[in-house]
Amino acid sequence: MPPYDVKKMNLVPSAVPSREEAEEAVRVLIRWAGDDPLREGLVDTPARVVRAYEEFFAGYGQDSDALLRRVFEKVGGYSDMVMLKDVRVESHCEHHMVPILGSACIAYLPHRRVVGISKLARVIDIFAKRLQTQETMTAQIAESIQSALAPKGVALRVEAVHQCMTTRGVQKQGVGMITTHFTGDFASDAGLRERFLLQAGQLRNT
Repeated sequence: MPPYDVKKMNLVPSAVPSREEAEEAVRVLIRWAGDDPLREGLVDTPARVVRAYEEFFAGYGQDSDALLRRVFEKVGGYSDMVMLKDVRVESHCEHHMVPILGSACIAYLPHRRVVGISKLARVIDIFAKRLQTQETMTAQIAESIQSALAPKGVALRVEAVHQCMTTRGVQKQGVGMITTHFTGDFASDAGLRERFLLQAGQLRNT
């Protein structure tokens, strides 16, 4: 696995399991489920699961502040909203460790500097690729951009389907969850929030 953020996770490096220990844990779960981890179809599954976890939870080894450190200050006087729509979100519920799948719309109001738009999408991935609740993830993404860029405001809308609700428990299909987070001018200006939501596609312009 990538290195954990030790301060946030309250772990010391020696507490992070080895790859071999992680693979053995998968074997234990296979046995607990009632199957044989040594049968042909499952013998390589622990290694595959660990490799998949490296992708699913890569955000623990990434630093959003470092990613947003490179900015551009020559913006030709541009100060209006910068928005990315329909950014794919793939996360995992911290309660059941099953997927949260959806999309995000993110915007900010530049104050003297802007950042490459791919960086905004990568910040979303950094926080999504961790064990999360959608509410916490939404706030973390927006506040990270606000802290690093010091814009006049940040707006974020996330809409996602939680498989902990669709594939287990109440098993309600087609239910999406929407969360938003606003800072700065977006938080204080209702008209600006409405403009963001219109452009994000949540509201209809009547």
